[in-house]
Amino acid sequence: MKKIHIMGSVGSGKTTLARRLSAEWQLPFYELDNVVWKRTPSGDVRRTDEERDACLTEIVRADAWITEGAHCSGWVGSCLERADLIILVDTEYSTRLRRIITRFIRQKLGREKANYKPTWTIFRNMFRWNRQYETEGRAQIMELLEPYGVKLLVLKDTSQLDTLLLYEQGYQGKRENN
Repeated sequence: MKKIHIMGSVGSGKTTLARRLSAEWQLPFYELDNVVWKRTPSGDVRRTDEERDACLTEIVRADAWITEGAHCSGWVGSCLERADLIILVDTEYSTRLRRIITRFIRQKLGREKANYKPTWTIFRNMFRWNRQYETEGRAQIMELLEPYGVKLLVLKDTSQLDTLLLYEQGYQGKRENN
């Protein structure tokens, strides 16, 4: 597998998983937030839809990549279509809450890098986004992913990475036997 799309709620562990897989499998890794936003010294600037789509098209046309993000609207369709594997990281609500709080504290203390300025507004929004995922987002994502069931892997926790590695070995075996 050389093309992997990882999605999940804020605090689910998708970025950590993407970084780990990128390092282990030597695949380039892209955060979709950085496709949506231009990161500049004076602050983030939202790309136009055209700029965002062009940036994503360049990524998914490559031979190998890992993309990750909480985005589940139509513009990420090319990731889903071209991915060899789609991973939904669907961790428990309480785990995501703990991770949101821990991340914010680490960012405020300068112990963890953030692509954005960790403000109280963003912190509150993360709680809102997390709750929204719980109440309606998960169902929307599952509906979106229904056509991709053959290449979908749902992890309840990123510690299930061993499941992914076994999946990869089985996938490689199927390819070699065909």
